[in-house]
Amino acid sequence: MQYVLIIHEVADYPIWKNIFDGAASIRKQAGEISYQLLKYQHEPNKIVHFSAWNSLEDARKFFESPELVKIRQEAGVKSPDFIYLEQLESGTL
Repeated sequence: MQYVLIIHEVADYPIWKNIFDGAASIRKQAGEISYQLLKYQHEPNKIVHFSAWNSLEDARKFFESPELVKIRQEAGVKSPDFIYLEQLESGTL
């Protein structure tokens, strides 16, 4: 499985979340399989988006597209960090 970890600050979470939800179909079409949203405990506008993808190539292509750059600007995203990850192992305890 291929994963992307994105850490970014947003100007206003409800505005960002509305735009994020509205982009669900283009994320799915681009190859996103599933996602989790997390926030820093004491910084509610610092968001972690962890998602599974069909391929890292598809994920990079999507996240670096001009369309998504524009969407991030509209959503108030500040300085996103993208980390592309390949699964080594998974387990349940």
